[in-house]
Amino acid sequence: MGAFSIWHLLIVLVVVVLVFGTKKLRNIGSDLGGAVKGFKEGVKDGAAADKPAESAQVGQTIDVKPEEKSKV
Repeated sequence: MGAFSIWHLLIVLVVVVLVFGTKKLRNIGSDLGGAVKGFKEGVKDGAAADKPAESAQVGQTIDVKPEEKSKV
């Protein structure tokens, strides 16, 4: 008893489609997909920012320009 059958789920789906309409549900789906895509890109960019620069090697001295030294 307590578990939903396939008939319960179908009735709920029909009611949701009748209340919101297919166009609004499609818009919600595309908005949700865009949000997930943006989240994945943000996580990928954050992971790339955490990696050290590949051009700098261990033990390599990096000098700054004279105008940057005067600021400090």
